[in-house]
Amino acid sequence: MKKIFLPLFALLLVSGCAQKQQLADCKTYAEAELPVTVVSDWNALPNGLQASVGSIDALYVKHEIPEVTQQSEWKGTAWKGERVSAQLVVWSKDSVAQIHGKFTDFKTSDGKVIPADAAKIHFVRYVITDEFAEGCGHRKPENYASSLNPDVLDNLSCFDISPNTTRPIWITLDIPSDAAEGTYSSTFQLFADGKKKDTFTFQLEVLPQTLPPATEWKFHLDLWQNPYAVARVAGVEKWSQAHWDALRAPMKMLANAGQKVITATLNKRPWNGQTEDAFDSMIGWTKKKDGSWEYDFTIFDNWVNFMMELGIKDQINCYSMVPWGNFLFYTDKETGEEVLVSATPGTQEYSDMWVPFLKEFVKHLDEKGWREITRIAMDERNPAEMKAMLKLLEETAPGMGVALADNHKSYKEYPDQLTDLCVAHGATVEPEDRTYRAEKGYVTTWYVCCADVFPNVFTFSDPAEGAFIGWYTVAADFDGFLRWAYNSWVKEPLLDSRFRTWPAGDTYIIYPDGRSSIRFERLREGIQDAEKIRILRRKFQNEPERLTQLNEMVSRFNILQKPTDLEKLMRDGKKLLEELSR
Repeated sequence: MKKIFLPLFALLLVSGCAQKQQLADCKTYAEAELPVTVVSDWNALPNGLQASVGSIDALYVKHEIPEVTQQSEWKGTAWKGERVSAQLVVWSKDSVAQIHGKFTDFKTSDGKVIPADAAKIHFVRYVITDEFAEGCGHRKPENYASSLNPDVLDNLSCFDISPNTTRPIWITLDIPSDAAEGTYSSTFQLFADGKKKDTFTFQLEVLPQTLPPATEWKFHLDLWQNPYAVARVAGVEKWSQAHWDALRAPMKMLANAGQKVITATLNKRPWNGQTEDAFDSMIGWTKKKDGSWEYDFTIFDNWVNFMMELGIKDQINCYSMVPWGNFLFYTDKETGEEVLVSATPGTQEYSDMWVPFLKEFVKHLDEKGWREITRIAMDERNPAEMKAMLKLLEETAPGMGVALADNHKSYKEYPDQLTDLCVAHGATVEPEDRTYRAEKGYVTTWYVCCADVFPNVFTFSDPAEGAFIGWYTVAADFDGFLRWAYNSWVKEPLLDSRFRTWPAGDTYIIYPDGRSSIRFERLREGIQDAEKIRILRRKFQNEPERLTQLNEMVSRFNILQKPTDLEKLMRDGKKLLEELSR
């Protein structure tokens, strides 16, 4: 494949859209392009823009006529406080300028209203993706099949499309928590070239149940944040005011999805710099001439406070006392130079580094009132190193909670220190251990990574897989879900989602400047479903028939292999939730 070189923020001026009134100009970036073989007969289409309601399970190919039966009506249901999604698709053999849309208020027949701005319109953008192949491992782009997939939900007010292309439009509907139940109708007007082109009817049934705010969801969502990637892509100095400004939109979007954990770093490169943007230390380590230490917690404190203000305040996971490669860094105060130390758990060098730090860190956490929610966090570390680390931690900071993403099935060796255990997909936590952990109030979750073809949120994954994750979490009796990369962006994340060592999209699930994705919205959808199941189970404690009906449906999702009828399975589950919610 010929390699494409495109600047990240190449700006393409899109002319203003109007319906008898001029909209502000929309500026956007030029998508990547790939050589493609076109199958569709575009010349057979009528002139002008074609449009239809589509499916949120479909990934519409940019250069092909979409396989849809044109329809102009969308129907959906929602709980109060829930977000639901819809997808339209437009296509044309001609170039079409100034495409935009507008909703009317959602109204019931007896005059109840949900404001039109509850609906948000996003033009879907295409990124280069590849294939799963063997999963993890170094990859050269030319050795893997590549394609353009729709994923980015761009925050634009209008869009131009080129001849012989398709453009999905993603719509999110945020139902107010105080909305009255009932059936609401709205009209979505689609405009092109400044004129009204098509009209779509949206019918939304608001059910009697209420989904609480995301901060109150019980689902333990742990998507690891990378603030350093934000600084690089935004082109700003780390931890400057401009950096904090750039962090706000993506991290608020994460909080709104129910995130529970703040990702923090105790030392530099805890994952040995495996991502495009290596993690730096949020704590300054300085060794003085007499061998004593001083620590600067300023960045750590600012980061934690910032995330808490956005609504993420349940837990602080600090990486890592067992970093990949066992490398640690500090500054020599006398020379001002950075010093690299190789310190394996159990050695004197390791103890000399961590004992004084832990004593100061615990004291600082106590002063901030954060000790109870802080976890010393490790990622896929071997049992020998874990045991040595845990011994030192218990001796130096007794009672400090520990988090581990465990791919060694070693959790039984330290049951009371792992207050936050996350097992690899396919691993099981024995029922007696799960019961014990629940009684103790410990968190037990699961994760997927580059090794898992299903379910996953790669840029080539079926969209329904994101929603399936929430259902599987409940079915397999986990408290929540972990994914190692919320925003560890590749070099040009808006153009090419591929990375040098893992399947495309593995390193991030949202895009710069507060752009969501189809993958992220579907993941959030599944989390909402998990919350609904939890609420209904509690409600049906005295209604055994309905509880059994719900549990039998949920049990169908306790599978490790992708079913041939995934979309039907998801529809069946959602249909039952809808019926039981009435």
